[in-house]
Amino acid sequence: MKQQFLQPFASITVDCVIFGFDGKKLQVLIIKRSSEPEVGKWSLPGGFMEKNETLDDAAQRILEKLTGISNIYMEQFYSFSKLDRHPDARVLTTGYYALIDSNHYKLKPSWFASETKWIEIKNVPKFPFDHTEIFHKALETLQKEVKLRPIGFELLPSKFTLTDLQNLYEVILDQQLDRRNFRRKILAMGILTQLKEVKKGAHKDAYLYKFDKKEYRALTSQGFDFKL
Repeated sequence: MKQQFLQPFASITVDCVIFGFDGKKLQVLIIKRSSEPEVGKWSLPGGFMEKNETLDDAAQRILEKLTGISNIYMEQFYSFSKLDRHPDARVLTTGYYALIDSNHYKLKPSWFASETKWIEIKNVPKFPFDHTEIFHKALETLQKEVKLRPIGFELLPSKFTLTDLQNLYEVILDQQLDRRNFRRKILAMGILTQLKEVKKGAHKDAYLYKFDKKEYRALTSQGFDFKL
């Protein structure tokens, strides 16, 4: 007996929460919608998955099509399936978040995004649909994961000072960290390489560092845990 399959009862979308760091502020990338529903509103970049795509493929395609940003690492963090999350149909969405140095990307809005911009996370507007919930869930995930994995380095340039690194963590976690304890913990991990180069300061020059991904992978294979 041939097995019968039910027709899909919902569409599938992906929504992207792209966090950027400009050296001082943690930001999120948003788009201004040029078509209905919610035309003229600022929202997260997102769109429908096509039948020949995986979720990862769709996330990369949609982000590039709406903003011009491509070839960045994105990670799934949650799925959203409230019955009324879209006004026109039953739509399920999977949220992705990514971390990038926002100074290195030039935004190019297109498709149904009339504008794109970075906005500080403290100033995000009320988004349409359930994008406010998606944004807060992504930020909550980032705040948890940044203390358990060295994903914060994705937001920094390849060379940075320990002060740059601490500033980043303080902005993400929204709290002040003890300077001495932070430096002791991060240096004791053995995953930073101190360079001979320095960053000029008003009062004192500071050594630059690089994140050693190879050493981190080697340590992880031996049971190393990244904890801050």
